[in-house]
Amino acid sequence: MTGPPRPADPPRPPDPPRPAPAGPPPKERIPTMAKSPPNSRPNTTPDSTPDTATTFSDTAATTASTALTHIAALVTNDPSLGDGSPIGLIQDAAVVIEGDRVVWVGESSKAPPTDNALDLGGRAVVPGFVDSHSHLVFAGDRTAEFNARMSGRAYTAGGIRTTVAATRAASDADLTANVARYVAEALRQGTTTQETKSGYGLTVEDEARALRIASDHTDEVTYLGAHIVPPDHADDPAAYVALVTGDMLDACAPYARWIDVFCETGAFDGDQARAILLAGRAKGLHPRIHANQLSHGPGVQLAVELDAASADHCTHLTDADVDALAHSDTVATLLPGAEFSTRAPWPDARRLLDAGATVALSTDCNPGSSFTSSMPFCMALAVRDMRMTPDEAIWSATAGGARALRRTDIGRLTPGARADLTVLDAPSHVHLAYRPGVPLVSSVWRGGVRLLGNGVRL
Repeated sequence: MTGPPRPADPPRPPDPPRPAPAGPPPKERIPTMAKSPPNSRPNTTPDSTPDTATTFSDTAATTASTALTHIAALVTNDPSLGDGSPIGLIQDAAVVIEGDRVVWVGESSKAPPTDNALDLGGRAVVPGFVDSHSHLVFAGDRTAEFNARMSGRAYTAGGIRTTVAATRAASDADLTANVARYVAEALRQGTTTQETKSGYGLTVEDEARALRIASDHTDEVTYLGAHIVPPDHADDPAAYVALVTGDMLDACAPYARWIDVFCETGAFDGDQARAILLAGRAKGLHPRIHANQLSHGPGVQLAVELDAASADHCTHLTDADVDALAHSDTVATLLPGAEFSTRAPWPDARRLLDAGATVALSTDCNPGSSFTSSMPFCMALAVRDMRMTPDEAIWSATAGGARALRRTDIGRLTPGARADLTVLDAPSHVHLAYRPGVPLVSSVWRGGVRLLGNGVRL
């Protein structure tokens, strides 16, 4: 939530071409609503059995129109709609979907005729969550590290090396299964757009492998060869930066849309981070950055200088950092799961919001410092411990995440948007913070279809 309206986001740049994988490409499996026969009566059954409905099949999306009616409260994220607030809340609402797009929103009593209708029975509907920061391509477990930290040992960047060793040793099949598991886990909690990164391979072959696997599950893929300097380059960090900006970048760029760097003491300094991000940008990758997580540093200022889509963590900020974010298009992406899991100080979301910065919320799902895939959980933390209002939290978890990915087609429920939405077993989005830890997601729609089970590309 940003206060005064910002200029329209720039259009999403085209993704770079990807090399064709060996053999036939995997089929995208998206369960869809079966089209009603011609001249049949609309399907108006209540949405009471979301996971066992018989009107869905594992086929391509149809162009039939569908009305979702009797929505207790609809979050549109359009301040010109509904109550006029930044989240554009409409009471007793309906959404009409045609193909993969929203074509109409408004009061349920005014919904136009459609081929099908689904009565949501007083549930709330929000845009599908946009998780713009995660690390899902990994193997191994760091339970012992978490247990030790909860006993008083502080988190440092060195813990990443444990996961690097396990990930390098894992098979492609094991890594693929892990990514599919966490993507499905996030989907069950309402996430319809998932960014994820490499960063646990740190060799040319392992980083390219991680991105290839990630790109089978999401279009929002980030090259993070600059996560840490691996042990085999500990005596020559400059040589590793040359590798990250050279052969590794060449191998990884075809699979990625973004480039990231961990700009932090113990990882990469400001000059190294700048060189890495500029090299990626020259290859067509847009910058984002891990910034100011563990201490004050140059990360946020570098993000603004390079027009990075987001500066992520933003835990330790100066007044100049806050002002720079507030007067830029760089989103401050806050990751409260990391603070929860490390007992670190909370980012000051209130300070950023009051200054006019754009704020996103994300999970930072990773095995070391934030092993959660739950956007609702992160929203509850943001409301309780980062002083965000429930309206600000839902905006930041949806529209804010979309801005952090420079996307205009997601994070909102308005005509022309992609039909990504989450139905809650609750009358209001406020319940996501009011009832923390409760599984409130009733059903999830992506691209106009209702998603079931595993194996879904986000």
